[in-house]
Amino acid sequence: MDRRDLSFAVIGAGMSGVLSSIQLREHGYNDITLYEKADHLGGTWRENTYPGVACDVPSALYSYSFAPNTEWSHRFSPGAEILGYLEDVAETHGVVDSIRFGEEVVRCDFLDGRWHIQTSLGAHDVVDVVIAATGVLHHPSLPDIEGIGTFAGRTVHTARWDAMVPLDGQRIGIIGTGSSAIQMVATIADRVEKLCLFQRTAQWVMPQENPAYTDEERDAFRSDPTMMHRLHEEISELFANGFSNAVVDAESEGMRLIEAACLANLEDSVTDPVLRERLRPDYRAACKRLVVSPDFYAGIQHPNSELVTDSIGRIEPGGVRTVDGRLHELDVLVLATGFRVDRFMRPMEVVGPFGVKLSELWDKRPTAYMSISIPGIPNFFMLNGPNGPVGNFSLIEVAELQFTYILQLVERLRFGDCTQISPTPDATEAFEATRVEAAKGTVWATGCRSWYLDDRGVPAAWPWTFQRFREVMAEPVIADYEVVSGSRRLTLPHGARGQARPRIRVRSAAPRRGGRDPVGVSAGCLNRRPGWSGRPRRREPPHPRAACLPREPRPAIPTARAGPGRSR
Repeated sequence: MDRRDLSFAVIGAGMSGVLSSIQLREHGYNDITLYEKADHLGGTWRENTYPGVACDVPSALYSYSFAPNTEWSHRFSPGAEILGYLEDVAETHGVVDSIRFGEEVVRCDFLDGRWHIQTSLGAHDVVDVVIAATGVLHHPSLPDIEGIGTFAGRTVHTARWDAMVPLDGQRIGIIGTGSSAIQMVATIADRVEKLCLFQRTAQWVMPQENPAYTDEERDAFRSDPTMMHRLHEEISELFANGFSNAVVDAESEGMRLIEAACLANLEDSVTDPVLRERLRPDYRAACKRLVVSPDFYAGIQHPNSELVTDSIGRIEPGGVRTVDGRLHELDVLVLATGFRVDRFMRPMEVVGPFGVKLSELWDKRPTAYMSISIPGIPNFFMLNGPNGPVGNFSLIEVAELQFTYILQLVERLRFGDCTQISPTPDATEAFEATRVEAAKGTVWATGCRSWYLDDRGVPAAWPWTFQRFREVMAEPVIADYEVVSGSRRLTLPHGARGQARPRIRVRSAAPRRGGRDPVGVSAGCLNRRPGWSGRPRRREPPHPRAACLPREPRPAIPTARAGPGRSR
């Protein structure tokens, strides 16, 4: 076959959608349409604008490798800065012109070897490849509480924040104790007349400092952009060698250090012994998504703040009534209750050849081979899909690694090796079985209620180290895919890799450091290595702090005597 000029539909103009458009163009694909249901790009950073919203991944790591930002104000960036960064990158790389705003994809049908796209505006488009970049955090989860619609004041979800909601001098109730609630408490406690935090489950809190970058540091970044690349690589390495190794082995030394840091933060920060015990979780640190905050404990101890641990009985026009009979009178009710993380691109319907429906495949729970593709749904790929690395990792870095993988599959379509490609059911089932078994050894499976858990109580996240994720994403195992050429299904040799095409990498100005996963297992061996349990070997972190969320290395600032490009 001759080289094909492929066309693409990218669903979602958030971080992953912007990345997809840029990288497709970088590799010579020009027929790209981004569909965005909202009227602006940005994804979760567009939708989450509540007071105090910020990223709990260091700024240098929460950036595209090919677009370092020298203007971050803090080590951990506020949400508005991240949105501004995404807007600037999209504008610089000409992404905005290809986005169809206010147009939601409602259905995708694979007919005659191509995807037929239907949108909320009635459009019908035909493309070769679909990339679902819808992300995870875009369907707000609403609590099932009696009377929730009867409250006479303002009710607002943190993911649908209304800047016109008054806070100063008001009586504010916050339901939830995840990252959003923690950030709000720390931000507004001294602005309100009364703040009630309704806690169902206490949270472990990592005391991560968030200093501002100095003018000198930002000047150094501007004069030598490679400093940002080096900082990105160093922090990524700390995450990979410390935090990711710790959480996937519940009995690791790294987990012991994380728990010790969280416990010391609670003991040292909360002076009232009664309040301290009410804030003490009864599960292991990092079993839930680890909350990062340097000032939550100060906020909840503010004279205006009250921690409410009695269960909510119902919501009334005047406020929240707890089961002890007390009415907590409120002016504003904030729902910091998170997201429905099992939805992904749904309710969009996806129908593959022979009528295979995604809604039926995902009837019990969402699954995907390597978190990227689904059997029976060819030429359809996901970024940050089911069972990928989540938690306190950079989803930008995750998406870049996934795109390296996807591009290699797309190249087979481009150069005529095949017309359709999707994972085999056997490979997908084997991956899922191995993943579920490995998940039992992670800290997420140690006995807490968490959005990590699926309907079986099994952590739905990637249960191996981040090093291993990098290795697996470096190159697909084509033998795990059903490859169709015209009307012929091709059978590839067991263990075959994609050597017919050059390996593709997402463009970066700095090469990634780090060796092979200590397990030494490639994707092709995922379910084939005799006696392998799916759990990584324990390894000591290089430094105690590396086992926690990493402290960002301070950049070396050039001195006046040092010449250009030289640092102290």
